[in-house]
Amino acid sequence: MVIQIAPSILSADFARLGEEIVLMEKGGADWIHIDVMDAHFVPNLTFGPPVIKAIRPVTKVPFDVHLMMDNPMDYIDDFIDAGADSITVHAEVLSHLHRSVTYIKQKGIKAAVSLNPSTPLNILEYILEDLDMVLLMTVNPGFGGQSFIPSMIKKIRLLKKMVDERQCKTIIQVDGGISLKNIREVAEAGANCFVAGSSIFSAPDPAAMISQMREAAML
Repeated sequence: MVIQIAPSILSADFARLGEEIVLMEKGGADWIHIDVMDAHFVPNLTFGPPVIKAIRPVTKVPFDVHLMMDNPMDYIDDFIDAGADSITVHAEVLSHLHRSVTYIKQKGIKAAVSLNPSTPLNILEYILEDLDMVLLMTVNPGFGGQSFIPSMIKKIRLLKKMVDERQCKTIIQVDGGISLKNIREVAEAGANCFVAGSSIFSAPDPAAMISQMREAAML
């Protein structure tokens, strides 16, 4: 299994954001995960397209933009123009999920769908094959530094079974409470892309922590 690590800059030092991203690249990050929060869908407010555009020149690492927004399709083009390489939208806010995914892919970037912890997997029944990635939230979104919800292990296993039965190449990404203590168990359940914020950026050597997490997840 190929393990991907996606540091979340939600936990970075915003005063040194460009430097922090360069450090993640040197550490071997596969993605830079960018949590866009609108203070409506989730109780926090973070980045917009201008910030993404400003940091895009500092690295060649792909930008994994996670839109935690009530109306993501109103801003899709802005985020693509700013430099997103992958866009994740939440199934909970889109009445026409297939249309939204198709639009993103037609723009030439990767399309992903995220599910909150209590959102059932059956919402993916008729779209899974069209997705480049599914992001399972393993905490309730809105804040960094939360603890992993143990019941999400079962959900990851069930999604992995769906992906295998359909012979999809869909990446299973997880976000929330991922650390050296649990990444192996989460990988064994079937996840292969790990978003990590505080566990990376609060480490004594954040760049080295990327390699440590990758090694810990290897099966």
